[in-house]
Amino acid sequence: MTAAHQPTITAVIGATGGAGTTRTIVEVATTLARTGADVAVFDAAVGSQGLSDYVKGRLDPDLTTLLTDAVDTPLSDGLYALPWSDTVPGRLAVCPIMAPFERLARAQSVAAAKQFETRTKTAATQFDTVLVDVPPISANLAVAAAHVADHRIVMIPATNRGVTALQRMHDRLADLQFETSITVSTFGNSDEAEIGIPTLTGSDTMIQSAPYDANNDTYATSIAHFAAVTAGESIEQIVDDTTDLPTRLKQRFLG
Repeated sequence: MTAAHQPTITAVIGATGGAGTTRTIVEVATTLARTGADVAVFDAAVGSQGLSDYVKGRLDPDLTTLLTDAVDTPLSDGLYALPWSDTVPGRLAVCPIMAPFERLARAQSVAAAKQFETRTKTAATQFDTVLVDVPPISANLAVAAAHVADHRIVMIPATNRGVTALQRMHDRLADLQFETSITVSTFGNSDEAEIGIPTLTGSDTMIQSAPYDANNDTYATSIAHFAAVTAGESIEQIVDDTTDLPTRLKQRFLG
């Protein structure tokens, strides 16, 4: 972990399924690691287990094992490198879910949720930034992810369905007394979102194409803005500071 940055935990909450949350988090994490940050990504999306698609090889233990059967196992045993991790200056690791239904069910218990908070807090002592892939909040693990986070970012698709889901999610977070930092839309801009991420097309949408490799195009720029928010910058800072954003983030993490 670098000395120039106060560690943060950011819950990225999909207001509805199909918002592209997992792929976006992978891109944000990679962008941060490219600027020298040490980044860990946790998967709280029990239903989809999507983060595991980006990791090669057997996942043993996965996150649910660390929350249930192996609570005394070091966190490092459940952290896995993404295939491109050695191409970035920062440390880039993920803690995915790949488990049978029986263990998935046990991972939703109150005890497992408390263990999830402990695991992510431990990661925050070892990484500059911890990102958590959170599904629509309806169960213990997602609530724990939102509770432990320093920032909560809600993601919606830029559609009428996304706007409706956003209102439901705002109500749910308010019921839980959680504040939302910003809203991010995928598949285009939404009037409800501070950051809009355009749609990837063709082969760029494939998991094998992650991370997206482009300089200064609209997609890469929006991901960089998203990354800056998870690093502690406000939307106002991003808009008002004319310093090159990647340079600013490198100064933050590399000093």
